[in-house]
Amino acid sequence: MAKHPLWSDEYWLLLIQIYLKKPVGVKPLYSKSIVNLSLELHIPPQYLYEQMFRLRSLKTPRMEKLWETYGNNPKKLHRAIKLLRQKKGFNNANAFYEGVEVNETFEKDFKPLKEDPGLTPIMLIMILDLYFRLTPITMVPDTPEIIELGKLLKITPRRICDVMDVYQFCDPYLNRGDFMIDPLLVPCQQLWQRFGNGNPEKLSAFAAQLKEYFR
Repeated sequence: MAKHPLWSDEYWLLLIQIYLKKPVGVKPLYSKSIVNLSLELHIPPQYLYEQMFRLRSLKTPRMEKLWETYGNNPKKLHRAIKLLRQKKGFNNANAFYEGVEVNETFEKDFKPLKEDPGLTPIMLIMILDLYFRLTPITMVPDTPEIIELGKLLKITPRRICDVMDVYQFCDPYLNRGDFMIDPLLVPCQQLWQRFGNGNPEKLSAFAAQLKEYFR
């Protein structure tokens, strides 16, 4: 696996901290702890997830020393991470990344939409996945699957149905001939281009992984 340009070996401490959180072990790919660290470091969750597996299996003197020093000493680990964050300027992102070109890619999926700050692209992705498993007549607030997704995303079933109405306008199979003015139309069209014409199984698998982020 090629080294990510923003990765530093000091970040092993951050992964050890996540690894040791109960239940101890490798955390799911889109667990909130991994995603939040990814957003902080501008390193994709997939890379950190793979690094966490290496953390468990990599047998080098340096790695063994890290585990020996911090594995059973959470207070010492906390102090070391606090120092690392201060030294690296984690609380001053502009200074930390000064002179470094940061091209946001995956980060955008987890940030609030400018069109509707109460929603994020990953929430729209979850709704799109459910959209493909329902029929238009069942895209109503009292449908159990919509109620369940609303609880997971912490939004109302009515809000989910509003998004599904926009997806119906994007759906070429419905051949909607009316005109729609909705701030979510553009982000929904963009996600339809990403997922709507592809393999639905890939979208379903992605949405299943994303559930971890909301738990």
